[in-house]
Amino acid sequence: MAVHLAFSIAGAVLGKLGSLAVQEIGLTWGVKSELNKVKDTLGTLKAVLLDAEVLQDENHELQVWLERLKQVCYAFGDVLDDFEVAALQRQVIQGNVKRKVRDFFSYPNTLVFHIKMAHKIKGLRKKLDQIGADRVKFHLTERHDNRKVAPRDRETYSFLCDTDVFGRERDKQIVLGLLLDPDGDESLHVLPIVGIGGLGKTTLAKMVYNDERLKEHFELRIWVCASEGFSMKKLLGEIIIAVTNEPCDDLNMDHLQAHLRGTLEGKRFLLVLDDMWNDDRVKWVELLSLLKCGSNASKIIVTTRSLLVASVVGTIPPYELEDMPHVDCVSLFLRWAFKEGEAMRYPNLVRIGEEIVKKCKGVPLAVRTLGSLLYMKRNERDWLSVKDCEIWRIAQKEGDILPALRLSYDNLPSYLKPCFAWCSIYQKDKRISSIELIYQWMAHGLIQPSDQTQNLEEVAEQYIQDLWSRSLFQEVRDLGFVLTFKMHDLVHDLALLVTQSEHKTIHFRSQDIPRNTLHLSFCDVQPIPQEATASSLLELENVRTIYVQFSQLSPTRYFAVACLSRLKCLRVLDLRCSRFEKLPSSIGGLKHLRYLDISFNKNIKALPRSLCKLHGLQTLGLYSCVKLEKLPRHFGNLISLRCLLITTQEKYLPLKGFRCLTSLRYLSIQGCPNLEYLFEDAGESQSAIMKQQILNSLRTLRIRDCESLVSLSKSFRYLTALENLVIVNAEKLEFVKDEDHGITEGGGGLKSLRRLNISRLPKLVAFPQWFHQSAATTLNHLELWDCPSLTTVPKHLKSLQNLCLVRCPLLSSLPEGLDCIPTLGEVRIYECPELIRRCQREAGEDWLKISNVPKVYLDGVKFQNTTNN
Repeated sequence: MAVHLAFSIAGAVLGKLGSLAVQEIGLTWGVKSELNKVKDTLGTLKAVLLDAEVLQDENHELQVWLERLKQVCYAFGDVLDDFEVAALQRQVIQGNVKRKVRDFFSYPNTLVFHIKMAHKIKGLRKKLDQIGADRVKFHLTERHDNRKVAPRDRETYSFLCDTDVFGRERDKQIVLGLLLDPDGDESLHVLPIVGIGGLGKTTLAKMVYNDERLKEHFELRIWVCASEGFSMKKLLGEIIIAVTNEPCDDLNMDHLQAHLRGTLEGKRFLLVLDDMWNDDRVKWVELLSLLKCGSNASKIIVTTRSLLVASVVGTIPPYELEDMPHVDCVSLFLRWAFKEGEAMRYPNLVRIGEEIVKKCKGVPLAVRTLGSLLYMKRNERDWLSVKDCEIWRIAQKEGDILPALRLSYDNLPSYLKPCFAWCSIYQKDKRISSIELIYQWMAHGLIQPSDQTQNLEEVAEQYIQDLWSRSLFQEVRDLGFVLTFKMHDLVHDLALLVTQSEHKTIHFRSQDIPRNTLHLSFCDVQPIPQEATASSLLELENVRTIYVQFSQLSPTRYFAVACLSRLKCLRVLDLRCSRFEKLPSSIGGLKHLRYLDISFNKNIKALPRSLCKLHGLQTLGLYSCVKLEKLPRHFGNLISLRCLLITTQEKYLPLKGFRCLTSLRYLSIQGCPNLEYLFEDAGESQSAIMKQQILNSLRTLRIRDCESLVSLSKSFRYLTALENLVIVNAEKLEFVKDEDHGITEGGGGLKSLRRLNISRLPKLVAFPQWFHQSAATTLNHLELWDCPSLTTVPKHLKSLQNLCLVRCPLLSSLPEGLDCIPTLGEVRIYECPELIRRCQREAGEDWLKISNVPKVYLDGVKFQNTTNN
């Protein structure tokens, strides 16, 4: 079995060896010399690892050698993490000198601990030396890796425009004919669309689903992903949510069925069940009988890879999607491989490209992947290398295109390979959140900045952009403060291929978990069997990830105790939707833990004090923990925290604790019914707050559903690094009053703010003067929704790019200076009667303020202005 990621893992260890914390403690503990030897040996080995990873497919002994090296690197990584934990502990203690705590380095058993660590390092160094000596037998040569991510403008990645679709118009017309045939209106018809993964079944279904004729023909259109793992209850719930947009997680089957009948009764609907795998005819007949409550003229489309599924569900012969015609594949390839109009300048490359396209066998995903791979490469040797690559001859079962996708993986820079491979932890068809992904990458040390001044979150955002540009991510949505996206099933299969020795997805029909597993993903619709799972986990001391996929799993305290008892190498522990009332105090023993998420636990009331011992914790998820009374007293000891998602019953957040969170970048506060003040700083003076520099690294702040919130506190005004601010549904909040002067002169103000989204603030009348002053030059995106008392909009926003005003009836004019903003590209105004009147084309008093804006929408009517700014 091929061994992947050795180069990346070795690079990560070398990065840690060069860190200041490791160097300082190495000197203190007397192991600096050993660490330098490790650094030299590993640096020499790393130089030839790229060559080893390429040659290993034909050399089993080389695979074994790479695996040995990986295991030693993992062990070294754990030791170096121990160093960093010790440094963090010392930092916390030095910052709490008033508390009666002894310095870590004065503990009586410190000498014993130092000796133990020194022996461990020496033993690992000897193993590494032996591995280094063995490399000569493989005659490896040095290869170079381009580790630079192509720079991109952070503000330009919208990703909302779909790629042009080639070669499926004929298929679309045939499917439309089948769905609109009046002879088929006598009974509910099910049309399966069948083909291999990546052939374009979902694309075809979307083309049909969004056709204007179908929109007029059907009263309801419903799209549901029916991927593997769906239970009947979940499927019914998804259908109901798609129609009503109302959650129904708490309904039992009887109520779900009644709700479904009430929703569809007598209506002509089109239902698309995309990516269906279940061939259980009994379950299908049960579902179909429930759906027959609608009009007989309703239709169902099922996309599937399986002819067996098609035979189970279909009432008419399946539509078997054929390979895309070669001419369309070539057009698609050229679109991805060249800039528009550039192909004609390279006729030789086009001819080679036509040969490359033949290898894709009419599968659009493979075509697009290889086209992206060759984008901006204009050397014939690169194109011929792809055309003649040996990887195409790797045996694959019929219908697979993994060789094409594997080629895309092999051409990733080394730093992107483990980041891509990590995504195999997710269930297929999952919509991935960039926030979740970035901080999981970070927890495993996968983000490698080129220098120490780079912000890790920004580097990770570039990684996501690069993976998207290579077609490894798709269906990207930009929600302003977060991106969401998916991986195509075949791309996910590729990720599984390169991580199969380390990542294990657990279905509880099979309890066999290989002992060398490092990352565990639980994805089953059945509850976790406590005893069996616990006993299995106890055998896996080196596991680094526990990730629970579905809410139905509901991890219990028994399961949590099993996770915490012996899994001391855990970096990521995701127990969302757990139902235990207490998080075990043994959580404090997971000194390597970087990512902990217990969101959506409806029972937990308090967190153990031992949690505050996790000085290396970077992400803490406490969303929708509706009974959580307060944060632990020494919460501020979590000095490495970068991402905090919180729901609490507290009236204010503890300023003393948050003052210590100098690394915090992302703070989301949601569903806090008692929260009145952001922080309890009401009695502190402006100068005192300035000296505290609270949350001076915070980039994103989200506040949602805090109906008692009356003030954002004085501290809020000094979030000088804040770039994104979202406030939704705070009915008592007046934003911030203009009671302090000289804020911007004193170094305060939101002088980095780029994006402001405010919605459902009925008491908001105007923005304070200090806000106008501090954000005037940086704000580029402003959205104001449902603010019935708002009378003015911030003015003189020199960098504004997008302005959206919705249901703010008291707004009587647009802000001054709008016509002088060259960057303004889009203005949207909905349900603001007086403002709409004043903005009418030519006749409105405010029309000249927006007459040069390229896109203007007034109550949905689009005005395309062609005048240059």
